[in-house]
Amino acid sequence: MAYTVLFGTFTALMLIGMPIAFCLGIASLATVMYIGLPPIVVFQQMNSGMNVFAMMAIPFFIFAGDLMVRGGIAERLIRFAAGLVGHMRGGLGQVNVVASTFFGGISGSAVADASAVGGLMVPQMAARGYDRDYAVNVTVNSAIIALLIPPSHNMILYSIAAGGTVSVADLFTAGILPGMLLAAALMVTAYIVAVRKGYPSEPFPGVYKVLYFFAAALPGILLIGIIFGGVRSGIFTATESSCIAVLYAFLVALFVYRELNWEGFIEAVMGAVRTTAMVLLVIGTAASFGWLMSYLQVQTLLVAAMGAVSENPIIILLMINIILLVLGTFMDMAPMVIISTPIFLPVVTAFGIDPVHFGVVMILNAGIGLNTPPVGTVLFVGCAVGKITIREAMRTIWPFFGASVAVLMAVTFIPELSLWLPAQFK
Repeated sequence: MAYTVLFGTFTALMLIGMPIAFCLGIASLATVMYIGLPPIVVFQQMNSGMNVFAMMAIPFFIFAGDLMVRGGIAERLIRFAAGLVGHMRGGLGQVNVVASTFFGGISGSAVADASAVGGLMVPQMAARGYDRDYAVNVTVNSAIIALLIPPSHNMILYSIAAGGTVSVADLFTAGILPGMLLAAALMVTAYIVAVRKGYPSEPFPGVYKVLYFFAAALPGILLIGIIFGGVRSGIFTATESSCIAVLYAFLVALFVYRELNWEGFIEAVMGAVRTTAMVLLVIGTAASFGWLMSYLQVQTLLVAAMGAVSENPIIILLMINIILLVLGTFMDMAPMVIISTPIFLPVVTAFGIDPVHFGVVMILNAGIGLNTPPVGTVLFVGCAVGKITIREAMRTIWPFFGASVAVLMAVTFIPELSLWLPAQFK
């Protein structure tokens, strides 16, 4: 009956439109009271979930991404991407994907990526004859790349949800090849759709111009190497790298590009504070919900149930993928990672699946969920930036959605895509 109270309350509240953090918190409180534990347990678990040192990396990476947008770094990365691939068919679609890859390697946030790159690219694409739904679909799907490549703060969240047993450095490294594979798949898809619709290409600016754009974007690109190299080599932790990212972004925006003013700085601070407050509330309530599932031994029951269906790891991963894709349609990324990791990680390890590999699979699943209604945060941001409705975007999103799912299947069933690169650093 306790399972019914926990999951039934959560589902009922979510169906009536209550914010996910309150759904998790109220469901946890109702279950604790039902099984006779003191209500303060819920708040203790919320505090425990938020009071993790590694969690400090998340607000700092959010702040660094905001500083980069306001300091002109994102604009220069897009200009460099345009010089590299703008001459291909559907050139601005290709630019969008490459720019998202560059910016994702700095911000680590799909929402920041969709907002920054989309805000600059979608109006340009519309002005050059591209359909707005095409521009939005390229933007929101390529924004997922930011979740896979360093410094993805969702990888940090997964490590925390796994009890700190999974190395953040290994997760950062493991996401690089899948991220590049997703970028390549989306570029091919953007090209095919562009050919079918007759979209134009941009003139090649010349080698010297591309080198000039590269030099202008180099301070931003260097940050990718600083973050990844520092964490991978052990010079600093992921949390320390987030602080370095903020300081570096601030100095570049203020003294190199000289585009950050006092008003922009205050807006970046307030934006980071608001986003962090929302994320931490969700993380805290999700931690309480996850603790209750452990208390009620949901994981043990799930291992037994899946083992009764099949002992084959391929079948187990396929079932988990389907569950995660469904969860992603109505659950935002942070609570999904916090809740699902303690449930499914014991299951996959019981069947011999590497936790690092599973982390990449989970993050990519959750990323695809950010583009699926009714709770598709990145899709909502992209549609707001592109000034189109969700319905308009969903009518033509399927080629890009299919490419993302194809990459998910490849990453799921070819573990070497995730595990080969971390093994090279051992």
